[in-house]
Amino acid sequence: MARQRLELADVVRAHRARFTTYREGRVSAAERRVLDDIVACRTAARGGHVERCDACGHLRIAYNSCRNRHCPKCQELARAEWLADRQQEVLPVEYFHVVFTVPQEIAALALQNKKLLYALLFRASAEALREIAADPQHLGAELGFLSVLHTWGQTLEHHPHVHCVIPGGGLAPDGSTWVSCRPGFFLPVRVLSRLFRAKFLYHLKRAFRRGKLGFHGQLTPLRSASAFRSYLKPMFRREWVVYAKPPFGGPAQVLDYLARYTHRVAISNHRLVSMTADSVTFTWKDYRLDGQKRTMTLDATEFLRRFLLHLLPKGFMRIRHYGFLANRCRHAKLDRCRQLLAAAPSPSPLDRTDGTEPLQCPQCRRGRMACILVFAAGDATADFASKLQLDSS
Repeated sequence: MARQRLELADVVRAHRARFTTYREGRVSAAERRVLDDIVACRTAARGGHVERCDACGHLRIAYNSCRNRHCPKCQELARAEWLADRQQEVLPVEYFHVVFTVPQEIAALALQNKKLLYALLFRASAEALREIAADPQHLGAELGFLSVLHTWGQTLEHHPHVHCVIPGGGLAPDGSTWVSCRPGFFLPVRVLSRLFRAKFLYHLKRAFRRGKLGFHGQLTPLRSASAFRSYLKPMFRREWVVYAKPPFGGPAQVLDYLARYTHRVAISNHRLVSMTADSVTFTWKDYRLDGQKRTMTLDATEFLRRFLLHLLPKGFMRIRHYGFLANRCRHAKLDRCRQLLAAAPSPSPLDRTDGTEPLQCPQCRRGRMACILVFAAGDATADFASKLQLDSS
């Protein structure tokens, strides 16, 4: 019998008490909610239902998900549903991937002002992309792109950055033509980096003047205007890291990328290797060594501390659309793009291309699974399953 794979829920169950003691009981309501949800996800504590195959009688118990966006289990279904909708938005052009990051000093401010600074990261990167693309010296067109916020590095340290997936071209200002970028080249990265830096710092200083920033702990002295100016001064001279990855091979590769990146959480279950009475070991990629896979062992309390660094503010949207993909104009402008590119309509989001049926019986592959019993949280589901198995035998 195969050994059950270690999950984040196992780590939380085993080490939550130690973590609470380490924090001296200072665990926020949002953190408690996330930890509660991760532990209860797809267990009897959430309730569920029993399904039976209409052909072979195979039984399956399905527990309810917590639907918390920080839970690694719950992102699979959310990702599949979201990705199906994105199929209609992919155009038959070259796609590019641009990443915007901020210096560690800015990341420290963001940790204490998540909602404001994460929003500024989206805003400054989108403004830089759209402004340079609109310049006739570069592209002279309106872009349409998707941005995804990630706040973590491979070792779970706080590292906020935005991934942008962008078609290689855009609509002319009058909407009469599709303007393509040069093959294999999108926009000049150094120009993007410097404009992004200027816009981010402009918005950040404006937020400070309006009293919207909070400073705590070691950052408390920055409440002084002179200290804040001194803190930011080196940021104006430093080159901010903005880089463009090689273009995707085609629409299929774009969708594959989106499937892997859009609904990630700080750490997924497959990266967990082992757990002891006081530590957790997980895999990570060392990009200084060409993405070589390595392992890291952390004290369990430090592991949970790092994981909880990445909780997003309530209601904060971590996936956003801009330009001709913005919600207010997406359908009309996408139709215009397809018309100009002489592209066939994309498949319906309800179409399945993998040949599978979501309700197909996993045992006989012929029948369909039908719900025969719904149970509430805390019910004796094992008794239900035993009784149903005896009845069907």
